[in-house]
Amino acid sequence: MAKTGFVAGLAFVLTTGSIAWASDLFRQFGLLLYTEQYLGGIVALALPLIFLSIRAAKSAPLHRIPWYDWLAAGLGFGACVFIAVRYPVLAELVAERPVPGLISGSILLLLMIEGLRRTVGMVLTLLVVFFIVMALFGHTIPGTLAGRKVEWQTLLYYLAWDPTGVLGFPMKVVTTIVVAFVFFGQVLLKSGGSQFFTEISMILVGRYRGGQAKIAVTASGFFGSISGSVVSNVVTTGVITIPLMRNAGYRRDQAGAIEAVASTGGQLMPPIMGAAAFLMAEFLEIPYKEVVLAALIPAVLYYVALFVLADLEAARSGIARVKDEDIPDLVPVLKSGWYFPIPFAALIGALFWLNFQPEMAAMLGTAVIIFNGVVFGYKGKRLNIKDMIEAVRDTGFAVLDIIMIGAAAGIVIGTLSISGIGFGLSLFLVELGGGNIVVLLIISALICIVLGMGMPTVGVYLLLATLIAPSLIEVGISAMAAHLFILYFGMMSMITPPVAIAAFAAATLSGANAMKTGFEAMRFGWFAYLVPFIFVASPELLMEGDAVSILLTVLAACIGVWLVSIAIIGFLVQEMNAVVRILFLITGLAFLIPEKAIGMGVPNDIVGIVLGVVLVTNEYLKRRRGAVLKT
Repeated sequence: MAKTGFVAGLAFVLTTGSIAWASDLFRQFGLLLYTEQYLGGIVALALPLIFLSIRAAKSAPLHRIPWYDWLAAGLGFGACVFIAVRYPVLAELVAERPVPGLISGSILLLLMIEGLRRTVGMVLTLLVVFFIVMALFGHTIPGTLAGRKVEWQTLLYYLAWDPTGVLGFPMKVVTTIVVAFVFFGQVLLKSGGSQFFTEISMILVGRYRGGQAKIAVTASGFFGSISGSVVSNVVTTGVITIPLMRNAGYRRDQAGAIEAVASTGGQLMPPIMGAAAFLMAEFLEIPYKEVVLAALIPAVLYYVALFVLADLEAARSGIARVKDEDIPDLVPVLKSGWYFPIPFAALIGALFWLNFQPEMAAMLGTAVIIFNGVVFGYKGKRLNIKDMIEAVRDTGFAVLDIIMIGAAAGIVIGTLSISGIGFGLSLFLVELGGGNIVVLLIISALICIVLGMGMPTVGVYLLLATLIAPSLIEVGISAMAAHLFILYFGMMSMITPPVAIAAFAAATLSGANAMKTGFEAMRFGWFAYLVPFIFVASPELLMEGDAVSILLTVLAACIGVWLVSIAIIGFLVQEMNAVVRILFLITGLAFLIPEKAIGMGVPNDIVGIVLGVVLVTNEYLKRRRGAVLKT
């Protein structure tokens, strides 16, 4: 991707335009615009940026821009500027479909589809084309999925000019909230935040066995919660953590897997969740703080499971702690980077207590980072003009795929709306599950993993919230549980082969086989495949219920995570045979699976406590007997 000259200028203007809108500068300078006019202007910058910086074929050289890409860039810019300028008039004429609006809308949609292919790949592109075809021919489909008849001219005009289409809610969220938080992350990265959090992680957990892996978990959790991209999180923290794990004795595939799972979990960890928390609040029309509270316990348990697995693997493999000379001293690290938590405090305070809009809170946090970075710096390096220009530019490039996914989500929503297929799709999924909630959840989980492959967090959530969540809500699952369910399984596409992009990125850094790293990541990330089913059946994990019930449920879940992790690694104080591992697995599941989901007549936890005490005691006794025999 070319990042110089005119192309870099487009990226710079895209970011500054979004920041200006988020900061309400347009209105303050007397420029009153429809939201759709602003969105049209952003797309007018994004489309040329895509065609001038990303070649149609990956093998094509970046330094030479083909004539047809210049043509596409010019057409995209012209069509979007026309839409932005003429929107107040032509948006009211959807029924009449005037020719200028139809031509500009057709150009926009065609270039959007090609831009989507270049940035995200064929899977989502084909899905968008599929829904367009469904809207045109859905009236010929018999049964549940049948829709109303829609003429192609009406569909094209509607998708381009109606606020339910391309310039709709998903695009608005992407070009305001998401861009603001990507910029926040870029400035934090330029100021040395990633290095600071890695060093703090070394100090916190480096002195324990398997500390190298625990550093990866902690650092990636810190940085990943604000990063909108799992892959960028893997690359940013993995260049430090993966060599640490390799040198300590973790296998190449294990080191890559632990980093991939840790980075993926950052997108599930409040307060920011890769910006998904704010999108969820918008979709559910609830305060942001409710999303944070609901998402907190599952995310913490996710990292507890990963910590336990890394610790048990270190015990089994004899991996020692990090050497003292490799662990930085606390005082110099805090002296250099003491101010890094302040932007997060400002961000959370603005959201929770000052009731700022998410994008304004992100701007406040970014301003704090810039001030501290310029005044104090980190380890002798202060933020300068060059760093800020690069952060603005890199943000423009980083959000291109997310903008295209926002457009794709708008196309999908628009086609479902105008054709009436949306309700039929929800009903079809419910019927496919045979009315059984568990079967529907399993089908939905598989669909989420498939549709999420290769997409960033925001794109995964936007698409799945449109397609899958309504069917889950239709069968009685709470809206919060349904949306968190799709987010979790959408994120699991990052570590699930065959397109496990987080695991593959980590494998590149570790030098391991990509597929082997992906399957190892599934093993280390096992809890994320199970917990969505648990919190659907046990709302206490989403902070629903009285304090005592929530506390007991969390305690049982922690014990269950520990026991199942023992079964997966096959080690507690010594190697286990297959029978013992299966018994530990059953015991752990007894703690994790809610009683009402099984209905044995005997509380699951009672069964788990009895079996757990017997199994753990037996393992320690066997080791003691072995030690006595050796002496």
